[in-house]
Amino acid sequence: MAKCVMVLYPDPVDGYPSKYARDNIPVIQRYPDGSTVPTPSNIDFTPGHLLGCVSGALGLRKLFEDAGHQLVVTSDKDGSDSEFERELVDAHIVISQPFWPAYLTKERIAKAPNLRLALTAGIGSDHVDLEAAKKHGITVVEVTYSNSISVAEHAVMQILNLVRNFVPSHRWSTEGGWNIADCVERAYDLEGMDVGVIAAGRIGRAVLRRLAPFDVNLHYTDTHRLPLQVEKELNVTFHAGVESLVRSVDVVSIHSPLYEATRQMFNERLLGTMRRGSYIVNTARGEETVPEAIAAALRSGQLAGYAGDVWYPQPPPVEHPWRTMPNNAMTPHVSGTTLSAQARYAAGTREILESWFAAKPILQEYLIVEGGQLAGTGALSYQK
Repeated sequence: MAKCVMVLYPDPVDGYPSKYARDNIPVIQRYPDGSTVPTPSNIDFTPGHLLGCVSGALGLRKLFEDAGHQLVVTSDKDGSDSEFERELVDAHIVISQPFWPAYLTKERIAKAPNLRLALTAGIGSDHVDLEAAKKHGITVVEVTYSNSISVAEHAVMQILNLVRNFVPSHRWSTEGGWNIADCVERAYDLEGMDVGVIAAGRIGRAVLRRLAPFDVNLHYTDTHRLPLQVEKELNVTFHAGVESLVRSVDVVSIHSPLYEATRQMFNERLLGTMRRGSYIVNTARGEETVPEAIAAALRSGQLAGYAGDVWYPQPPPVEHPWRTMPNNAMTPHVSGTTLSAQARYAAGTREILESWFAAKPILQEYLIVEGGQLAGTGALSYQK
């Protein structure tokens, strides 16, 4: 028997939904690169239902119960007295989501001698200490591509929110005003602007493709340059480094994985090299910025706006500077957990578990760490 600790965000404050806004969601057979969506042997949930919170349990309760495994589902994850920390000590599997991450630090991993599988329901495994996982023989996996397009759509939405000054305009309409001048005094067209993407992986490329019809000038930087035919197709300019990119654009969209080279990358020095009145959208990781430096740049006018849905830690404290800084369009970490995305990453989580319990190989695209080293997607995404 295996014990799994699943850490998910809390249920809705008004209770679990009895009715949904839509009766169904579109059926997607393949991802843009041609690979198929997750194909477990079965699912025990209705696509389009809320699965990512505690009551939803990723639609996996029956799978664990039928096989006689122990499943603990909690949202209490932070601190030494948390339910997660108490249950972790004899757990074999940990499952969490990037939006409500169960931080598997080296200290926590050292307290969990039975832990063999750390599974991210979604994409992004930086909440796991990968070096400690390698040392302790823990397999780290994520449901690659499952919510990449969801995040890309969110990033484009937030770019438009900032440039068009949507949030203050919406606020005037809901508060009974008709203050057109106040709405448009910070509103611009995206058309003709220089827009840069940091990291042109699955999400970054999807953002580039969605922005191309807006008649903007596209730029990108990445450790792996795109094929020349793709650059020509998108009419995108390559930059060898982040410093060159941010000096050349009006809008920056961050999509790089978190590792030492990207940690606190957007600090006071880098922000000072950007065009005055630039915008930043961050759907990668909050730790790729210095929050106080972002807030200061917004107050000084060096930045015209900042939006994103990634914070550190998650959830952030009430006094986090991003909650009160001017000209922001922040959201909680929701970009990749739409009801559409949940159906895919819940199915992918089950597919991984079916392979794990049957001692069959896990698909390479799901692997981050295996056999004490970076593997699969992890070998491409995470660098020293």
